[in-house]
Amino acid sequence: MCGIAGIYDFRSRRTGDGMQITIDRMTDTLLHRGPDSRGIWSDVESGIALGHRRLAIRDLSPAGHQPMLSSCGRFVIVYNGEVYSHAEIGRDLAHRGRALRGSSDTEVILEACAEWGVARTVDRLIGMFAFALLDRGTREITLARDRLGIKPLYWGMLGDLFLFGSELKAIRAADGWEPKLDRNALSAFMRHNYVPAPHSIYQEVHKLEPGTLLKLGPDKKPQLTRYWDLRSVVQRGRTAADLPEAAALEQLDTLLCDAVKRRMVADVPLGALLSGGVDSSLVTALMAEQSDRPINTFAIGFEERGFDEAPYARQIAMHLGTTHTELYVASQHVLGMVEKLPYWYDEPFADSSQLPTALVCELTRKHVTVALTGDGGDELFAGYSRYTHTLAQWKSHTSNMSPSRQLLANVANSSSAKTLSALLRLLPTGLGLSGIGRRWSEFANRVASNDPAVLYRQVLSHWHEPDTIVIDGQEPKGT
Repeated sequence: MCGIAGIYDFRSRRTGDGMQITIDRMTDTLLHRGPDSRGIWSDVESGIALGHRRLAIRDLSPAGHQPMLSSCGRFVIVYNGEVYSHAEIGRDLAHRGRALRGSSDTEVILEACAEWGVARTVDRLIGMFAFALLDRGTREITLARDRLGIKPLYWGMLGDLFLFGSELKAIRAADGWEPKLDRNALSAFMRHNYVPAPHSIYQEVHKLEPGTLLKLGPDKKPQLTRYWDLRSVVQRGRTAADLPEAAALEQLDTLLCDAVKRRMVADVPLGALLSGGVDSSLVTALMAEQSDRPINTFAIGFEERGFDEAPYARQIAMHLGTTHTELYVASQHVLGMVEKLPYWYDEPFADSSQLPTALVCELTRKHVTVALTGDGGDELFAGYSRYTHTLAQWKSHTSNMSPSRQLLANVANSSSAKTLSALLRLLPTGLGLSGIGRRWSEFANRVASNDPAVLYRQVLSHWHEPDTIVIDGQEPKGT
């Protein structure tokens, strides 16, 4: 991964030295994202500065250095990610007379934006990316984020100062802005165990949403445009003609093989994170099928048998003939990483997988630079139990008469959760009735719902009434 940062300062009092100091400080906070090189570009007259930290994966030569200027000199880019369709786009650019100086996907994106514009370019990008493109002619900056939001990008219009960065710590490093806690975002965190986009834990600072472009010019008015929307894609898929199972499986196999093959293109050592589960095992198998040498695989194990997946990964590695590395970690090693989590994530994040992920990445980085994983498989193929659980509940609801459900909901809501909980506290504690008032209220809401999205929200909620525990918090609607 790489790190990007930038400033668009509309205040006339800023000096060149002041801008340089600020962009230096912002960029340096991202050293861990890009240890291989560092680059700064600035235009004091325009009030614009861009910074980049590079993890070199493709074109390790200086031709891949960023910030990068287009061949025509009009555009400047800072970019984080990998685009796997760069070869096809590069050939089309060559036919248009745009000769590439190197072989990096950065240059392909830059020249494509210069040739066709940002909107047409992002439609052709297959991969994960977050980039900022400056048009020096119009003094417009465009931020872009990939369709699923794999690569992070934060931004804020803070008075006369526009800031962006791959992580919040880059924005915090800029002078002229005092971070303030967003209590509404904190309420959303209490429901989801993370702060959902477009919010961040700070007021005035936002996550650029997946599949979105942001354009900002001298008028100081950020314009957000959605170029890709998952809901629309799903709806189009539902209206498509049903395929026979054999044909659907053949298409899926072709797509998966192509996706894995594209991601194996790198100028640095490559491997796979292997847990022994279906998703990572499938990715590793497809890698092995398309490689002429054994794949490097990595897994971690835990002393606690209930959390130890290393034996499953070992069996898969033996079956596929990979060069396998595993590390068993002691509880003290895991605890030692906890204090680093706030620095890594910058805002509250309570996913329990963050520690094992950090541990296996720590192990893997000692051997390879790029590693494929099974991340995203559960979302694509409904692997989480909450999906089937919600579907089963919804089918149960819709099979009952609506008046019956409403009557049951009215009965359930006739006694508030707080009143019921207060009454139950008078009973002996050994009866196991703690929290039944809250669960009763949740049951009432589910029964009364006529919207599967509302039902799903109830199922995935970690705290169902977050505003009751966050002082002055009002949970944002739609998160």
